[in-house]
Amino acid sequence: MHAYRSHTCADLNKSHVGETVRLSGWVHRVRDHGGILFIDLRDHYGITQVLADPDSPAFADVEKVRSEWCIRIDGVVKARDESLVNAKIPTGEVEVFVRELEVLGQAEELPLMVFGDQDYPEETRLRYRYLDLRRESMQANMTLRSDVVASIRRRMWDKGFREFQTPIITASSPEGARDFLVPSRLHPGKFYALPQAPQIFKQLIMVSGFDRYFQIAPCFRDEDPRADRSPTDFYQLDLEMSFVQQQDVFDTVQPVIAGIFEEFGGGRKVDTDWPQISYADAALWYGTDKPDLRNPIRMQDVSEHFRGSGFAIFAKLLEQDGTEIRAIPAPTGGSRKFCDRMNAFAQKEGLPGMGYIFWRETDGQTEAAGPLAKNIGPERTDAIRQQLGLGVGDAAFFLGGKPSAFQTVAGKARTVIGDELGLTDKDRFAFCWIVDFPMYEQDAETGAIDFEHNPFSMPQGGIEALEGDPLKVRGYQYDLACNGYELVSGAIRNHRLDIMFKAFALAGYAEDEVRKRFPSLVNAFRYGPPPHGGCAAGIDRIVMLLADELNIREVIMFPMNQRAEDLMMGAPSEPSNDQLRDLSLRVIPQE
Repeated sequence: MHAYRSHTCADLNKSHVGETVRLSGWVHRVRDHGGILFIDLRDHYGITQVLADPDSPAFADVEKVRSEWCIRIDGVVKARDESLVNAKIPTGEVEVFVRELEVLGQAEELPLMVFGDQDYPEETRLRYRYLDLRRESMQANMTLRSDVVASIRRRMWDKGFREFQTPIITASSPEGARDFLVPSRLHPGKFYALPQAPQIFKQLIMVSGFDRYFQIAPCFRDEDPRADRSPTDFYQLDLEMSFVQQQDVFDTVQPVIAGIFEEFGGGRKVDTDWPQISYADAALWYGTDKPDLRNPIRMQDVSEHFRGSGFAIFAKLLEQDGTEIRAIPAPTGGSRKFCDRMNAFAQKEGLPGMGYIFWRETDGQTEAAGPLAKNIGPERTDAIRQQLGLGVGDAAFFLGGKPSAFQTVAGKARTVIGDELGLTDKDRFAFCWIVDFPMYEQDAETGAIDFEHNPFSMPQGGIEALEGDPLKVRGYQYDLACNGYELVSGAIRNHRLDIMFKAFALAGYAEDEVRKRFPSLVNAFRYGPPPHGGCAAGIDRIVMLLADELNIREVIMFPMNQRAEDLMMGAPSEPSNDQLRDLSLRVIPQE
């Protein structure tokens, strides 16, 4: 017999009754039932109930074990009485009578319990991550992550992609976030960088003549943490294709992503229609460029109904350039109590409040109610109701000013309204492509033009588009949103040097500076670059959605905390003097 086990703790069933078996695992729980000791023995695969009574030669050893001790047992498989069958586990029809027990590893007093559903502070969970990972939910999350990655690889190979690895130590490249710098011992005073993404390398792979590349790529960015973003490193499905247009990328990516969600989504509906929504429409309709389409609410511009109206606040706002009034429809939200609650929400978000109108039936007629209704009159309120497609029992909320000032709050309000009124379909994965991103933005104070998004995107209309108003230029850049999260970001790349230099010149970067910042790309594009494009999908976020988790750290095996600290390993740590001397570095103490 094997030194540690003949079966896993998920293998045994009635067909094994009477056999002598050997199991190894952790003591999940110990129970004393009137002198008979029961142990739920757990390994990665499942749980088997083992027991010993005073007649067992191992009874004295079983009495000593405690939770999370690692043990090996030899015993005989017995069928449970019908009344004692545990249908919740695959091994629930049998139990093992222990004949021999060996302690493989004792456990001291536990800082957190593996058994049960107790909540522990995240600091404790991350400091003792190896214990936290023993818990059933974490085992399931990490198994899911591994299975998702394996499935992605199979699907990409099936689509004719080959997997190539790109460097982890490379040159610093300005790509929108802070680099992690790595000092060079052989070249004192110079630094490598960890790649924010394989962006330049994957473009160079296309220039090298490889047609379809992918990689499960680690990316390193020194960023502020969020619930859906790691502050240090993350993994993405990185891919690039030659001789493609935007729609080719969409047609390639959709079946891969949809297939993953169908395979691992637990039976939840996966939308097959992925609409393409312009960046401008997404901002107007949803207040965000990563909308949750499970929520059917679509905001609308209702400025004309308030222009010159009796509601002076909105009427005066609309006299200023660049202002508008947006309405958030709220089907079934037509009660003063709900309207007051949403008004309080807006105040918590830092706004004075939200105007509202709700419609009720009075003497068989549809009547508008609320402060706004009284100020603008029945004709305007009815026009608003018809535009929004609302009726008796419904409401609408209003925000005004420059969209940049209220758009984010409007998007949050839309989400809250959808959730509170039960309009959002939680049992669904809803996808949409966000397209036509603006290439440039203008600083409100200085008037300076800079890139708003990826500077390497091909501008729609080519070099001719760059001769006009930069703020009207749209790029062949796209994101894929799902349930309120950005899952994929990509672009058709700018592969022509004349267009690249012109695009950067509009943002204030001279040709010499572009050559200095991106020498490899500029040099490579001198030698017959093909048209190419691609994208990257966030592995961590995909698994987070599939696992129905709200925090990305729940699907990363060894994550940093919100202060970018590894509490388990003690990182970041202070280097020794010898290490600093080898690297020709000196640390200047912070005051």
